[in-house]
Amino acid sequence: MRVLLVEDDDMIGAAVRQGLTQDGYVVDWARDASEAELALGAQPYEVVLLDLGLPDRSGLEVLADLRRTASDAAVVILTARDAVADRIAGLDTGADDYLVKPFDLDELSARIRAVQRRRKGRAEPLLVHGQLTLNPASHECLWQGAAVSLSAKEFSLLQALMERPGAVLSRAQLEERLYGWGGEVESNAVEVHIYNLRKKLGAETIRTLRGVGYLLGNPS
Repeated sequence: MRVLLVEDDDMIGAAVRQGLTQDGYVVDWARDASEAELALGAQPYEVVLLDLGLPDRSGLEVLADLRRTASDAAVVILTARDAVADRIAGLDTGADDYLVKPFDLDELSARIRAVQRRRKGRAEPLLVHGQLTLNPASHECLWQGAAVSLSAKEFSLLQALMERPGAVLSRAQLEERLYGWGGEVESNAVEVHIYNLRKKLGAETIRTLRGVGYLLGNPS
């Protein structure tokens, strides 16, 4: 999952990026509203983590602008402002959730997963496709009832496909899911991860549409 973190505090930003990266997220970090707006205009994000007290512009203004676009990104406000009026303003402007600093990184990950489920109209935390089950919370994969060990990149790639069953994702779309700003992408990285997933889960689990991309195979 690709996340945009909008946070001007270096200590908080570094801790959040490190924690979410360890959880398998790809995190781009914007330190002010201008950087955030450039990022949002250039790259689709599934989740935006938005501080309200930015140095150049209010986070609420950034949120209002985002909601005027066609973006369907989930927005979680991260702020030290804990007054009820501030929470109401954030939610009414279009935020999906509101978390007051200081917060626990495990709770932040849980809230990200929850807003994503709501956005996708899915209450169940597990992703299931035939005999394949993925648990984004625990990073567990079950194939035909048995646990399968996946690397962080393999898990993220498989999660991207399972979140959109029946959809074809291009190589570029999968690379965007796996690598953030400045991340070095090897020319055949996606193909290597697909190859490893097929070895672990069966050759028919992921289909290739030549020249187009990849999608999940028929559930079995």
